[in-house]
Amino acid sequence: MIVGTAGHIDHGKTALLQALTGQAGDTRQEERARGMTIDLGYRYAALAEGAPLTGFIDVPGHERFIHNMLAGAHGIDLVLLVVAADDGVMPQTREHLSIIELLGIPQALVVISKCDRVEPQRLAEVQAQVTALLAPGPYAGVAQFPVSSLSGAGIEALREALLAAEAHVRQRSVRGGFRLAVDRAFAVSGAGVVVTGTALAGQVSVGDTLLLGKAGKSVRVRGLHAQNQAALVAEAGQRVALNISAEKLSAEQVHRGDWLLPEWLHAPSVRVDIDLTLLAGETRVFEHFSAVHVHLGTQDVTARVALLEGERLEAGQRMFAQLLLNAPLQAVHGDRLVLRDQRAQRTLGGGRVLDPFAPSRQRRSEERLRQLQVLRNADSLERALPVLLEAAPGGLEPQRLERQFNRLRETWQLPEAVLVIATRQGQLLFDRVQWQALKQQVLERLAQFHEQEPDQLGPDRDRLRRFTALPLERPAFVSLLDELLGEGTISSSGPWLHLPGHRVQLSEADTALWVRLLPRLLAGEFDPPWVRTLAGEEGCDEADVRLLLRKLARLGLVHQVVRDLFYPETTLKRMAELLLRQAETSPIVQVAAFRDGLAIGRKRTVQILEYFDRVGLTRRVGDLRHIRVDSALAQPQREL
Repeated sequence: MIVGTAGHIDHGKTALLQALTGQAGDTRQEERARGMTIDLGYRYAALAEGAPLTGFIDVPGHERFIHNMLAGAHGIDLVLLVVAADDGVMPQTREHLSIIELLGIPQALVVISKCDRVEPQRLAEVQAQVTALLAPGPYAGVAQFPVSSLSGAGIEALREALLAAEAHVRQRSVRGGFRLAVDRAFAVSGAGVVVTGTALAGQVSVGDTLLLGKAGKSVRVRGLHAQNQAALVAEAGQRVALNISAEKLSAEQVHRGDWLLPEWLHAPSVRVDIDLTLLAGETRVFEHFSAVHVHLGTQDVTARVALLEGERLEAGQRMFAQLLLNAPLQAVHGDRLVLRDQRAQRTLGGGRVLDPFAPSRQRRSEERLRQLQVLRNADSLERALPVLLEAAPGGLEPQRLERQFNRLRETWQLPEAVLVIATRQGQLLFDRVQWQALKQQVLERLAQFHEQEPDQLGPDRDRLRRFTALPLERPAFVSLLDELLGEGTISSSGPWLHLPGHRVQLSEADTALWVRLLPRLLAGEFDPPWVRTLAGEEGCDEADVRLLLRKLARLGLVHQVVRDLFYPETTLKRMAELLLRQAETSPIVQVAAFRDGLAIGRKRTVQILEYFDRVGLTRRVGDLRHIRVDSALAQPQREL
């Protein structure tokens, strides 16, 4: 169990822990000189003989050091809210209470300190103040313990209450990746760099490799302590000290706010969607795009807050919001965070992380808000996934979900409604019904294309993707087409896609023109007329002739060797046969011999050979050209 303190300055938090543990606090020279806690203090003690060590985190109470208090408050299991009997409830009592409520610390006990300084009547007054203070929140009715850290009065009763609370400590998940928010880093002679923090999830073992900080520096765990005792394994819910090593690593390079994580989980982001609540006691309306300090784990990052359901947030209200961070933040779904004002002088509110990889566009759309509503209520990945997919027609990346929920795919139990689709860039998850609907849309749009363009065999993949306008990235769209092709619901002829029953239908005018052009192309043999010449002879527009010949090229009736030069199918077969006969004596193509056989100029001969390179009959290597014996064009039937 990890126990933390909270409360106003000079209310006896450090003295209380000394009475509980027998260990002195405020060990820093500046703290002793000023008589106040400035930074976090750490102690370990057994609450009873033979009991495991309990970790204690002492936090500063001064308003100037709230950022330090926040760094120590994350990850604790129980908070001791300390209120001095002589002062009663003070400003930092209220602010610390707001912070621990925002952080969702599961258990709390109230300690009324310095009871030896006041009369019983005053003690009763302070207890009534505290009862009223806690009444509206999650700690209403928690036990209060009057104590004197000097005389020891009440300490034993408090210790027994802590022992009883230890049995109800919520067990943190160890199935996700290890997460440790660094709160200290120092060098130990003969050992190297040591970092400490509270493990928030997962397990770590000696010998593991982790990534450190925003840059993701790879470090190796040489040794570790859990709850101040040497161990081989540490896990979530423990105070952990890790002796880490890496090339050119020094303690000065490690800072409070850095994270230690496995490689697969390391994914800092600068846009985070959250469930934001403004404190009920906040006196100012929170405006859209306000500047704030964001505290998560031991991190303190500045940001702007984009409100997603309005332009203003009133005290005590709740709203979805997006953090636009000025530095990368490492977060997962469910993390608690606290927001303070731009000058870091007062706590404004806080909430939970919903999506650490928030979108930059359509963040206020109905679909996105529906996703956030699911994430707000979800207690597991499996429960959230079907609804998330319903609002994600483009699918979801499993790797992103792994990082968002800190759950490796091997531990998922996917609902029946979820479909895993393999693409060239990795797997995607889709709602099964939506995936079938996308396939149906492709078929409908392809049929529409055939109606609009009856003289075309069909579009290629990229044109069909533009025509269907589906919300899919190209890899997912290609996988969708591959499924349709595999099912036989669409067919392909070369690069062209079409419905199985579709046949190209030329218009009457195109058919009549083709009947007139074909004899001219055949008569030209190996040197057919150009488009310009054909158009002039027929008295047609050049663009009309060119468009028709390109349609015929898609049907395989003519071949476009170069722009505006088309060869009929039969003529091209004759040229290929001639080339293959010449290759029977040598696999190396002789340009001069092929030119002489065609009885045309060298330039045209080279253009024809370059076309054969493109269709796979020949392959050029340096200055030589070879027949591709593995090509279907080089098989005995010698068909193109």
